[in-house]
Amino acid sequence: MLDQKRVVIDYISPTINNGDFPIKRVVNEIVNVNAHVLADGHDEIAASILYKHENESDWNELRMSLAYNNEWNGSFEVQKQGYYTYKVEGWIDYALTWQHGIIRKIEDYQLVTSELLEGVDLIKSILNTVTKSERGYLENLQKIFSNKESYEEAILEAVSDKLHQIFYKYPKKKLVNSSSEFQIYVDRLKARFSTWYEFFPRSASKKEGVHGTFKDCIKLLPRVVEMGFDTLYFPPIHPIGEVNRKGKNNSTDAFEGDVGSPWGIGSKYGGHKDIHSELGTIKDFKSLVKKANGLGLEVAMDFALQVAPDHPWVKEHPQWFKWRPDGTVQYAENPPKKYQDILPIYFETEDYKNLWKETLDTFMYWIDCGINIFRVDNPHTKPFYFWNWIISEIKKEHPDVLFLAEAFTGPKIMQQLGKQGFTQSYTYFTWRNSKHELIEYVEELTKSEQREYMRPNFWPNTPDINPFHLQGANESKYIQRYALAATLSSNVGIYGPVFEYMIDDSLPNREEYLDSEKFQITHYDWNKKNNLISIISKINMIRKDEEALQQTNNIKFCHIENDNLIAFYKWNDDKSNEILVIINLDPYSVQSGSMQLPLAELKEFEQGLPVQVYDFISGNGYNWYDEWNYIELQPELPLHIFKINK
Repeated sequence: MLDQKRVVIDYISPTINNGDFPIKRVVNEIVNVNAHVLADGHDEIAASILYKHENESDWNELRMSLAYNNEWNGSFEVQKQGYYTYKVEGWIDYALTWQHGIIRKIEDYQLVTSELLEGVDLIKSILNTVTKSERGYLENLQKIFSNKESYEEAILEAVSDKLHQIFYKYPKKKLVNSSSEFQIYVDRLKARFSTWYEFFPRSASKKEGVHGTFKDCIKLLPRVVEMGFDTLYFPPIHPIGEVNRKGKNNSTDAFEGDVGSPWGIGSKYGGHKDIHSELGTIKDFKSLVKKANGLGLEVAMDFALQVAPDHPWVKEHPQWFKWRPDGTVQYAENPPKKYQDILPIYFETEDYKNLWKETLDTFMYWIDCGINIFRVDNPHTKPFYFWNWIISEIKKEHPDVLFLAEAFTGPKIMQQLGKQGFTQSYTYFTWRNSKHELIEYVEELTKSEQREYMRPNFWPNTPDINPFHLQGANESKYIQRYALAATLSSNVGIYGPVFEYMIDDSLPNREEYLDSEKFQITHYDWNKKNNLISIISKINMIRKDEEALQQTNNIKFCHIENDNLIAFYKWNDDKSNEILVIINLDPYSVQSGSMQLPLAELKEFEQGLPVQVYDFISGNGYNWYDEWNYIELQPELPLHIFKINK
């Protein structure tokens, strides 16, 4: 026989696929829960959120508030890393139903002596749960409610707020109904806020024509820190295949001295657990990681699950590859691109368990070497459930580990990787250039269900992508693109020093770099300074100080009467920090317009006070008294980052 229920709990959010996947948060972030809670008839109902961390046995309870139309809201804070579980509970509240009814009758001048006696029974049911002082008050009420001589006093107490608060505080839950349980995965703050800098360690030498080493990289750490970055990402550091090695500019013919692509992993010198000998030793690498950590930098490692034809796995585990009748393996392809230097792994192998285990062991090896961040190359070309297992197993022992999905692919595929456990994701920002495109894309990321599980990381460029709008671009365009990436998204990254040196030579009609560093060592003047570096550094320092820029989802675009100007307002959860960003999207001309302040969000206007703002970029402060305000931006310095002062 079914349990008797009256309360219906419906449309709980936030949830992903009705609870198939956990939503994501970082430590000390808020979870805002909404649910439809309703029942037949006119009884008063109540609802609570019950939640607990995976290491807790008892539920924490937080009462929900009725908003409108049977929609109930509540919020709680997640304070520890790992999994939380939450559910919604609803019940008929007979005590509050009684009080609501007696108030209506008293207001209608009806005699309520019988109702007062019902109140005596309701009070009796909670006497053993209240405090000593509350018990004395309630016992006195029982006497008053039972004595006809005290009727006038009784009806005053029956409708009192004090009695209401006691009934609310000690509910007798009858015909209680609970929803399904839903999960939240809580990461450390860096999952939500990070500033990435990528360079090739083999290009770190100050001597032209000399292969860089980890010791050379250590010398560059202060430069990366001075620019305000907190994550240093290296392309693969493993031995590079010699069979079918790529030559310069992705040529299929490699000549003597050609170093090949770092993503063609593995040779007779080792595989995924080994280091390219010209970079140094494992001791050198650990020293680099330690020194970086001491400067506030974390080293992110590239994890590319693919092999060169001479990778040790090919001989040791031939069953992990799909062999053709002629005894060869089809090399990797992504038409029109061809990767003759890479063999794809056959994930449908009958020996998949050992393949999965070896992959997990490889991750664990580098975690033991001090790596807590992985940029995973092309994860969308491997099974989704494989990644779910890998990430889940790693998180059990190492909750600090973060995963960035490098997957420039279909939207739903990128979203699925986020659901399966990837911490962050590359995005289409690289190609979103116009005001309309930017607003549409950011609104999609922050106003849809994606905000609950897909953390975007905005990169203006990568070694693979030299976007057309940066080819031949002036300094203003580079400033604009970094400013957009770093203020729209709380996770941002650049491939340098190519970006800050504005190196943009490209293959004809291709979004690829000419003389790509993917296939050769490049020599840089690492001591070079320019205006772009100064502005990148300043923006990064502002991000470190302003919590509103350390999250992505709290954003509202402001109307501005010029399609070459984009304006948006950002805030932290408790609105103790509010930022207004305005950027000129025209790299060649002065642009001006009238911007509408987000009045509904700004309490200053409600109080009749001016909005006081300070521009971090120019160092000027302003008082705005009106809803509409004139904005003018030069292409040489195409942005305002205003702090709204309290």
